[in-house]
Amino acid sequence: MRFVDEAEITASSGKGGDGCVSFRRERFIPRGGPDGGDGGAGGSLYVEADPGLLTLYDFKRKRMFAAQNGRPGMGRQRFGRSGEDLVIYLPVGTQVYSIQDGEESLLADLVSPGQKVLLAHGGRGGKGNMHFKSSTMRAPRFAQPGEEGVELRLRLRLKVLADAGLLGLPNAGKSTLLSRISAARPRIGSYPFTTVNPNLGVLRDERDTQMVVADIPGLISGAHQGRGLGDRFLKHVERTRFLVHILSVEDVDPGNFQQGFQVLNQELEKYSHELALREQILVLNKIDLLSAAQLEKLGQAVAASSLRVHLISALEGSGVDALVQDIWASFYRLSLAAK
Repeated sequence: MRFVDEAEITASSGKGGDGCVSFRRERFIPRGGPDGGDGGAGGSLYVEADPGLLTLYDFKRKRMFAAQNGRPGMGRQRFGRSGEDLVIYLPVGTQVYSIQDGEESLLADLVSPGQKVLLAHGGRGGKGNMHFKSSTMRAPRFAQPGEEGVELRLRLRLKVLADAGLLGLPNAGKSTLLSRISAARPRIGSYPFTTVNPNLGVLRDERDTQMVVADIPGLISGAHQGRGLGDRFLKHVERTRFLVHILSVEDVDPGNFQQGFQVLNQELEKYSHELALREQILVLNKIDLLSAAQLEKLGQAVAASSLRVHLISALEGSGVDALVQDIWASFYRLSLAAK
């Protein structure tokens, strides 16, 4: 199934049923009065976060949704049946916006599994003519129509929810690292933009605590302006608690490795100042490509910088265990701070 993170749909709550115009017609009961029943209420419109869904792909194929209308009232003071509510199930992390006159307003932000939000009440059922009898109107020949439902144009935006985000230029080795530290099996290749959709992996420690790690693809210099795969995936970084910024040693000057990390940090700053301030663990990957002398020089530069940098080979596993321990340390520290 294709990964789709944006969709536009039209959804509506149900119309209320009309009230009934009816009069009693029974043998031996003269002058039977009005007995038209009320119409049923229309179904309401809800959205609910479903942890089993990972993409908005289904909403590219079906774009119209409607709750059930209420049934009309009937004679003998019988009420119409209410319409069934409509629940639209969406992936966790989906934001639901209403589009009106070209403006968008946020209606729901589904950040928790099972979270359910009411978007629109169903229309009320109309009153039957039995309600309109009075001393001056013995035989009302009218009833109240049912209230119309509410139609909404909705824009759905999925932002991947993850504890840690793997950030890096194409071919930095993010997917290889994710496949080594979790059960995720992303597509891996030795060419730019092998990964074109976010991939999620789950890590568990000895206490069986779960942490979700996301591989965020497509970011290069100029991404906020649409270069590479564009800024489409920058929004997914917003949902992460902290970032693991991975850089291939092929893309750095061993004597000035810090400059390599500035490429994407500048993109984060241009997209969101808040993202630029998010905690990062810095990683230099593919050290298996370096000679012993080159690795020693790089190690000395890292030690002299006093930065939090890990030297790893995701392919061979060197340094990965220490990195994972550091990732868990950040996870627990930030989780504690959030309480």
